Amino acid sequence: MEKLYKVFGREAEAAVAKLENGADRSQLGGATAAVIDASFSVERGEIFVVMGLSGSGKSTLLRTLNGLLPATSGRVLVDDTDLTGRSAGQVRELRQRRMSMVFQHFALFPHRTVAENVAYGLSVQNAPRERQTERTAEALEMVGLTGWEDRLPGQLSGGMRQRVGLARALAADTEILLMDEAFSALDPLIRKEMQDQLLVLQRQLGKTIVFITHDLNEAMRLGDRIAMMRDGRIVQVATAQEMLTSPADEYVARFVRDVDRTRVLTAAAVMAPAKITFTTADPPAQARETMRRNELTGVLVTENARFAGSVTLSAVTEAVESGADTIAGAVDRNAARTAPDTLMADLFGSAASALAPLAVVGKEDALLGQITGEALLTTLSGGEDEVRTHD
Repeated sequence: MEKLYKVFGREAEAAVAKLENGADRSQLGGATAAVIDASFSVERGEIFVVMGLSGSGKSTLLRTLNGLLPATSGRVLVDDTDLTGRSAGQVRELRQRRMSMVFQHFALFPHRTVAENVAYGLSVQNAPRERQTERTAEALEMVGLTGWEDRLPGQLSGGMRQRVGLARALAADTEILLMDEAFSALDPLIRKEMQDQLLVLQRQLGKTIVFITHDLNEAMRLGDRIAMMRDGRIVQVATAQEMLTSPADEYVARFVRDVDRTRVLTAAAVMAPAKITFTTADPPAQARETMRRNELTGVLVTENARFAGSVTLSAVTEAVESGADTIAGAVDRNAARTAPDTLMADLFGSAASALAPLAVVGKEDALLGQITGEALLTTLSGGEDEVRTHD
């Protein structure tokens, strides 16, 4: 998507020119600007979430992506195909073959069975009947609705109806899924179950998904990247961690302030470089002096460039008193370690009370960084000094 505008009302193109020259949305007379100068790309196989409050333009943005609404200005590219330069028939053909839509309020045909609803996209594609039957059965199995084929939508719960909508999109076997507030009509428990199911299916299928939501926690949970919208404009495109730790402006900072950071941030976001480390070959007296001078109770240790464990000041002191040549015998080889993608919520037990920092270890036991209990508590508090907006 490149410099996309969608303006409703009179003299829409003139309104775009005014916006490009710095006019505000309120200065457009009879025109209403729903999307203003939007540019972003979605990578193949990612879940890209568009987040914003009601009226921010996110649903209009989605409908320009699949050609349901023509763009006033700008380009919408699917690979190298520009939807804005295609006829209505060509856009419809591309939508049928490459994009599927999952709606907020299910959009099921009430007089058709579950199986007939799921097969609808395939029937529009004029797929052979055998393929329709096969794909419908596969899609219903994916969403856990095998055995419900002959029921009508009115006989299903809200969560089950949304599963039918998702199965319909999956049965069409398109590479792109567009999901417009797909789970917002569900109660919290069912909503979480649907989020879980979407993540499981995504790991299996690797679809390219554009997901619209006004729920920040949902955006943070699902999105590989998130586009934050405000008043028709995209304010920031970032990962959940980037949005929490480096919000684009005060609006985004306020928006993310109440997020449960422990369920979003990972060890990689919390860790700091291990500025002082030892090797197993270091002399105990030298290690003790370094720890005393820097007031350290524990230090991480490497061996042959790999993480080996940690030593405490008391263990190093014992090594000095016993006349050991190196600290190798003082190293706790079972010292706690964690992977860089471990959620912050899972780090407290290992890091909060340990004498040595928690080691963040990567491939081939490479020491990537360290985490202290103090760093965890600072991050948990939201760290007014830690969260910075950027220009």
